[in-house]
Amino acid sequence: MTGQEIRRTLQDEFVRTLRKPFVDAVKQYRLVQPGDTIAVCISGGKDSMLLALLMQDLQRTMDFSLRFLAMDPGYTSEGRARLEANAAHLGLPLEVFETNVLRVAGNHAAEHPCFLCAKMRRGYLYTEAQKRGCNKIALGHHYDDAVETVLMGLIYGGQVQAMLPRLAAKNYAGMELIRPLYLTRERNVQAWADFCGLDFASCDCPAKKLESDTKRASVKALIASLAAENPQIEANILNAVKNVDTGKLLGWRDQTGHHSFLDRLER
Repeated sequence: MTGQEIRRTLQDEFVRTLRKPFVDAVKQYRLVQPGDTIAVCISGGKDSMLLALLMQDLQRTMDFSLRFLAMDPGYTSEGRARLEANAAHLGLPLEVFETNVLRVAGNHAAEHPCFLCAKMRRGYLYTEAQKRGCNKIALGHHYDDAVETVLMGLIYGGQVQAMLPRLAAKNYAGMELIRPLYLTRERNVQAWADFCGLDFASCDCPAKKLESDTKRASVKALIASLAAENPQIEANILNAVKNVDTGKLLGWRDQTGHHSFLDRLER
């Protein structure tokens, strides 16, 4: 398929499964405002490439600016070439900057390289976006990522928390992070990539070979097994962090510190 034909699929074959949930998320969470300058962060995978096309499409109805920012964290030459070739094929004016994130994460975080890698990537992306006059960065996390994050926090972190569709940057004044694919299912993104015959870049991280042993992969498998018996399981997991009854919590924390249910009983 040509780049133009691929774009048209988002107005035709995939308008209901991809374009609609994208637009719904933008409206529901007020992710994009007139006058924004948004850096769409391109990893080279299917999610971020789709996000880039949908954000460009949104410009037809909203007045905002886009930059397409890709960090080369230490890709192989083949990985870098595929990233640039796909962006050119889809008509994305990619801006690439280089870092050594993969090497640093691999050397200094043997047990949890993905955590350090993600943290370092985020910092670099905020910095480069801010240099270019952007007030927001857009990431390609989707609905499945959000669901998995809830369970990961519960099972491995001992805490109830959600991956938010929009949040203010802590250390970068005036910057926000948005996730416009928040309501988009991963299986629909994969169906689109397969339909269009697209071959996206895979992660070049040396820890990728251990993916089957990572916590997120384990949680993904658990959710799939539960969903086979109850198709509503993903929605229920995400709804659980939308409908928290704070009167029935043993404890919680906020900007003022940690609190116990006893605080309310013993006032």
